[in-house]
This record gives sequence, C-alpha cells and structure tokens, in this order.
Amino acid sequence: MSKRDYYEVLGVSQDASGDEIKSAYRKLAFKYHPDRNPDDPEAEAHFKEAAEAYEVLRDAEKRQRYDQFGHDGVNGNGFNGFSNTDDIFGAFSDIFGEVFGFSSARGGANRPRPGADLRYNLQVSFREAAKGAEVDIQLPVEDICPDCNGSGAAEGSTPQTCPQCGGMGSVQQSQGFFRISVPCPHCRGAGKIITDPCSSCRGTGIVHRVKDLKVRIPAGVDNNSRLRLRGEGEPGFNGGPPGDLYVVIQVEPDEVFERQGQNLILRREVSFVEATLGHKVEVETLDEPVTLDVPKGTQSGEVFRLRGLGLPHLGSAHQGDLLIEVRVKTPVGLNKRQEELLREFAEIEESKLSTKAKNFFRKAKDKVMGE
Repeated sequence: MSKRDYYEVLGVSQDASGDEIKSAYRKLAFKYHPDRNPDDPEAEAHFKEAAEAYEVLRDAEKRQRYDQFGHDGVNGNGFNGFSNTDDIFGAFSDIFGEVFGFSSARGGANRPRPGADLRYNLQVSFREAAKGAEVDIQLPVEDICPDCNGSGAAEGSTPQTCPQCGGMGSVQQSQGFFRISVPCPHCRGAGKIITDPCSSCRGTGIVHRVKDLKVRIPAGVDNNSRLRLRGEGEPGFNGGPPGDLYVVIQVEPDEVFERQGQNLILRREVSFVEATLGHKVEVETLDEPVTLDVPKGTQSGEVFRLRGLGLPHLGSAHQGDLLIEVRVKTPVGLNKRQEELLREFAEIEESKLSTKAKNFFRKAKDKVMGE
C-alpha cells in the first residue's frame, strides 16, 4: 500500500511553519499514544505514521527533498521510518515531555546516541577565501576518557548494574491511564552505578582536550559559508556515532578588491589626459597584473569587464569577472603654462559649441523659410 502524503497525515498545509507542524504532531501523538490505546493496532499504525511524517517535515533538508521528489526523496537518504514505538519515544522525548509533563524515554539510557554537532567560527583572509587554503585550527572538545575507555570506572573495576531499574535506565510511572517510562532517579538514567570512579574523568567517562584539525578552505567561499567535517563533533554515547563539526567562514575585507558575488571590483584612477587621449594601465588581479586599454574619451565611472579574472564558483570550473571602475582624477596644483593651455582648450570647446549652435539655428531658419 502506498504511503499517504506527510502533510495530509499531520493535517497541515504545504506552507505550514515549523511550529504548526510540531503542534499538529503533538496532538496526534496524544490521540494515538499506545498507552491510551492499548492493544489497538490501528492506533499504533497512526502513531508510527505521524512520527514518520514529523521526522521528515521538521528537518529543513529532508522537507525540501520530500517537497521536490516525494517519498522517494527521503527513502534511503538517512531515514527509513521507525521500526517500533520505542524508537519514536527515543527520537522525540522532548515532544512527549511537553505533552505529558515529564520525560517519556522508554529504556533509552543504554541505546546508542549520536554525539552533538559543534560549530567553529573561522576567520580567513580575502586571498585565502579567493584562492583556497588549508588552515590549522585547535578545537576544544569533549572526548571519551582514554583511561577508562568511557566507562567512568577506575582501572580494575566495572560499573555495576543499577538495582532499582535493572540496568534499563528507566522506571515505570503511571499518571491516569498513561503508563510512561521516566529516567531512573537512582542512576539518573544511566542504568549503571559507578562505585569506584576513574580519577581522570571523575566517573563521567568524558575528558576535555584540544583537537588539532586541518580545514581545507575551497576557493571562492564567501562570508557565512559552512563547511561540514563529518565525525569531528562530540563523541557518541553507548557506541553511538560522533557528531559533526560545522566550520563557519568569516572573510576579512581586502585593501584592493571588493566582492560582488563571484565578481571582483577594482577602482583605478587615471589622469585627465590619460582618460582624454587614451592610455594603457597596469591593473592588479588575484594572480599576475594585466594591462587594461583605456580608450580615448573615457568618462569617470565607466566600468571595464575582464572576463574570468574573478572568483571561482564553488564546485564549478567557471569563474567570475574582474570589473574595473575608472575614476578620472581632476588635476590640481597647475602651473601658469598648464592653466593657459586649459583656458585655450576651453575657448576652443566654447567656439565649437557656438559654431554648432549657429549651424543649428541657421538650419532651423532655412527649414521654416523654405516652408
């Protein structure tokens, strides 16, 4: 039988917000909770169906794939549904805590749990971001204690099974018609009691250390680009996988270039004479300087494009362009001869304008008289 549309399952529209999706799932979880519907396979099926829909739609990436490709976009891409209700309680313990007023973890203390993801803000120079680089970073992390291998127990001893929960990490509590598992108060949900704690980690199984990592900065990254280093986050628990490290790039401004997407902007001053008569000028690029041909009569503010001399597009062989904005510099500190030449130039320009005006009015008069 084909799966129902996830939005239909939760009873929300395709443009529903995250809060609306969460609220809809909470209502369905309360309605079809197994303890409220004992021995009801139909209610259990609805319970699993709602959990599966929520697992996909609450995650932005999974939701985008689902919106684009439907169920095929999420099957086999990190989510294949829940095998039983205990998996659901473990995955959404925060939701059930909100619904029922306390934790609803069902014996989840000893199940594998992934480690937390970490974020590291990395500042790089403009040239490193443009050309790519390999940067060394030092990351403060929590790691499994090497002396006790994460058990928390001193050498020669082992953690003891909690006598109150029998190692489950949870005990049953009843509230009305609900029977829900809560973390064992004796072992705090660990399922184990450490009588002789490890001196290095003081029984926590975790130590703090600094990890040295090399981060490869791809050419063309921009501010707030995120690099994902899989498995470099905090360690998992009970054999769970480690989290990931997200390196967030902050690019320092450059003294020469400005950035506009993958294009570079360079402002270059030329003299009044160079702009008027034309001139060849040398301009900087990210590599070797190149020659720009400034044509006669160039106006201040004109932009010349040198294709392929900008920043590379991530994951592509294409590059942006170098845009050179010409600024005509007005001469200052002129000597007497220079001023004379400029006045002579101005008189010639004025004469040209006057001649043009006379010709215009003469042509207009001839046209009128001819009519």
